[in-house]
Amino acid sequence: MVEGFEKLDLQLFAEDRTEKATPRRREEARKRGQVVRSMEINSAVLLLCTFFFLKTFSPWLGIQIGNFTTQILSELGRRELGMENLYGIILFASIVFFQICLPIMGIALGAGLAANYLQVGVLFTGQPLVPRLDRLNPVEGFKRTFSRRAMLELVKAVVKVWIVGYFAYTAVRANLALFPDLLDMSVARAVGEIGKLSSNIILRIGILLLVLAIIDYAFQYWEYEKSIRMTKQELKEEYRQYEGDPQVKAKIRQLQRQISIHRMMQELPKADVVITNPTHYAVAIRYVPDEMKAPAVVAKGVDELALRIRDVARENNITIFEDPPLAQTLYKTVEIGQMIPPELYEAVAHVLAFVYRLRPGYFWRRGVS
Repeated sequence: MVEGFEKLDLQLFAEDRTEKATPRRREEARKRGQVVRSMEINSAVLLLCTFFFLKTFSPWLGIQIGNFTTQILSELGRRELGMENLYGIILFASIVFFQICLPIMGIALGAGLAANYLQVGVLFTGQPLVPRLDRLNPVEGFKRTFSRRAMLELVKAVVKVWIVGYFAYTAVRANLALFPDLLDMSVARAVGEIGKLSSNIILRIGILLLVLAIIDYAFQYWEYEKSIRMTKQELKEEYRQYEGDPQVKAKIRQLQRQISIHRMMQELPKADVVITNPTHYAVAIRYVPDEMKAPAVVAKGVDELALRIRDVARENNITIFEDPPLAQTLYKTVEIGQMIPPELYEAVAHVLAFVYRLRPGYFWRRGVS
């Protein structure tokens, strides 16, 4: 009972993978070699590219094969078939073979690489080659053999074989009358007719396989997206690892604010005037004409911090000037250490002039002429 209850408990509280994968999860999956790729696209593209190459260059290929056949037959008729002559014939046949087959193999290789690149891009990873003990487990192997994916691959293979067989059968059946006529045709014409029939069959099969490959790619993409989905808890954990623990970040911000406030309070005694709201806002202004192009904000705060600024101002005999609109504007638009913007020059100049009238000789001692 207890074991069953615990198992039921885990199933009830198991979290579904309902969230889309993050870029980081996608990158990790890609490094493991887990990408969207359909082998059907490779097969279809390779078949069609090779077909069009052969169809385009079939006259050249026919000439090469004809010349080779003629030369081999003439050589065999002229010379005795000894070991020395046999080596020469084999060498010549090998050269012709590579001349004919290398372009075809190159086209097939290029088509396969292009199909892979368009699906996956550039990817080098040895992760799939790492030995895994579970692959040696007969039970796991049996499960993979009869898994849903294996059954789908079997169905795809059966469908492809059926399609190829059906199109070949229908094409041959529709041209049955052609085969008796081939006996009365010349070799060149008979080869041409067989080539036309084969081209028609291959082209139809290739196009249909390409359509099936696109459908298969869409299915592979759906399966891939499903396999890399994340739970809400995994999203939280990844965010915490990538962005940092929110509590730690909050603590760091708090320390940064404390350091900033401490530095601000050290600069506050150098201020010329503190402009207030009168209770909610407080902004301290400093101006030294020989050193500064314009007055600058050396401290600012709201509520409790504003009260502290006013207390420090009183302790250092700094004039406190009440101007709510100006105090709010300075607080919202000017950061600590920045000079005031030109549109506030006139308003701040009036405040500094008030300080000058209130404390005669103050600006003269600070270098104001």
